[in-house]
Amino acid sequence: MAGNTANGISGIERQLEHEFFSRHPAAAADALELLDTADQVAILERQPVARTPAVWERVSPDTGRRLLQQLPPGAAVEAMQGLDPCRLARLLAAFDEDERDDLLALAGERAAKEVRSLLQYPPDRAGAMMDARVQLFRQSLSVADVVARLRQDHRPGRTGCFVVDSDNRLSGWVDMQEIALADPGMQIGSLVQPVAATVGPMATSEEVGEFLEKHPLADLAVADSDGQLLGVIRHASIVEAELEQASLGIQTMVGVSRDERATSTAAFAVRKRLPWLEINLVTAFLAAAVVGLFENTIAQYTALAVLLPVVAGQSGNTGAQALAVTMRGLALREIRTSQWFQVVFKEANVGLLNGIAVALTTAIGVYVWSGSDGLAYIIAASMVVSMVIAGVAGAAIPILLTMLRQDPAQSSSIVLTTITDVAGFFSFLGIATLLAGLI
Repeated sequence: MAGNTANGISGIERQLEHEFFSRHPAAAADALELLDTADQVAILERQPVARTPAVWERVSPDTGRRLLQQLPPGAAVEAMQGLDPCRLARLLAAFDEDERDDLLALAGERAAKEVRSLLQYPPDRAGAMMDARVQLFRQSLSVADVVARLRQDHRPGRTGCFVVDSDNRLSGWVDMQEIALADPGMQIGSLVQPVAATVGPMATSEEVGEFLEKHPLADLAVADSDGQLLGVIRHASIVEAELEQASLGIQTMVGVSRDERATSTAAFAVRKRLPWLEINLVTAFLAAAVVGLFENTIAQYTALAVLLPVVAGQSGNTGAQALAVTMRGLALREIRTSQWFQVVFKEANVGLLNGIAVALTTAIGVYVWSGSDGLAYIIAASMVVSMVIAGVAGAAIPILLTMLRQDPAQSSSIVLTTITDVAGFFSFLGIATLLAGLI
């Protein structure tokens, strides 16, 4: 039996643990997420530095930040030095400035300089998404020299390399297959192909997405105004950014701050959510005021109060469907704001056709329930009107907010709820007031 260490881990267990971290980093990261912070720290302290970077790349940002705070200074330094600078910058971006400076001071001058250069860009810009650790090759290097340097780098998944001129300006790209088949004595500059696309460091994530739609690249070059390569945006970074934007969109659509996380404090959550709840309350009173306008009609025909939620619910669902489709189209750049009329007209037609179909079903149900053909006519007419308005509003609101350079996800749902409620109540009660003689 192997001798036990001070913390009760045998030599065989330690070796198995090392192999697990080395060979299965994704599974190791998943296993770490299930443990308490103290156990996570204890396990990471036992691992050789060379075995942990791939695991650090896969743990969630919240876990990574906690670990950097809890690890002893020496272990934290080793972890930061092994981390990809983009990943490290994302982890450190959530720290207070003083805490971040303390950690960067431990990481060393070179790492601190690189991370600070990444942190100076807004989080939704290409400069914040790029990997600054790009291996560059001069045009004058031979293919044999390039291959030797590539072998020393040991970076998996490489599809080619970037080539620069004597002034470090980007000359082009050489595919890995071309390098493998070329004569070792050839200059790498003779194999250079133009780079399909580059973006500036201040390009937005939406612009980056548009570039990658037109030019499907594994690595998108980020260059400054002088043509010098600053870094590359890896495909994984694009996917991560898109997923983050999608999840944030879900939060903001219901009035939750982009900054809030599941582990945020109750006080922070209340501070971020309460203003939107108060706004929602004001809009609810607006809908209630519309109902109050027809108080006499409701008092005279109590059946109207029973049917109010039916009309409001259908118009709300119609608006939500149009909003979801339009928001997705804007997010995936399937539509532009210049196509507003086409989108709004389409949703108006959808609302009209769905409204007619739903109105027929509703009219039959109301007639069977009440025995009043007049009430059936009224709810059918109001159903069509309210669903058309809801469809138009669901399409128009996010497009209008985008035109005004506002985040359409932040307040679309609250505005839409107000419009659909008001439209549903007003159309139903208004038509009932006009056609009261039929009830």
